[in-house]
Amino acid sequence: MNKRQWIFTLIAGFIAGALGMGLASYQFRTVPAAHSAVESFLTQQLRSPDGEVLPSDTWRGKTLVLNFWAPWCPPCVEEIPDLVRIQEKYRSKNVLFVGIGVDSPSNIRQFLLKTPVNYPIVLGGLEGSNWAKNMGNPSSGLPFTVVIDSKGRINKVKLGKISEDELSSWLDSAIISPK
Repeated sequence: MNKRQWIFTLIAGFIAGALGMGLASYQFRTVPAAHSAVESFLTQQLRSPDGEVLPSDTWRGKTLVLNFWAPWCPPCVEEIPDLVRIQEKYRSKNVLFVGIGVDSPSNIRQFLLKTPVNYPIVLGGLEGSNWAKNMGNPSSGLPFTVVIDSKGRINKVKLGKISEDELSSWLDSAIISPK
């Protein structure tokens, strides 16, 4: 390879890397949530995978952690054990996790038979994508986690897998000093 080809290859590689990083950051971006997003979510008739209507009106006044997920999403499945542990840790502090399953009821039911959770699971369906967009996730990517303080305001959002330490830190902040 002569010097000119080597320089061309180096420049092309740099441009490809920069484009890749730019596209990745664009894909995993979040935007400010719509002001009515939480209220809109809580006024929906939310159903479990078994078709049971869930009492979302009793969720008001709690710190809520909404986690949009799907059984076919590896990072979603990987973070579920952490979410179960954190829900148990914060249950007595008026914190409630709600999983919003983005898949068919039968697929979610099958998944939950193998992987039980200690928090309610809501069927999102196509409307779940709109909820996520309204809460700051324009790409509807998964997993997507939203922390809502006890006053009903979105405190934090994260697109992508969340760590146990990061979520615990967010919850400590939301519980101790809601904005």
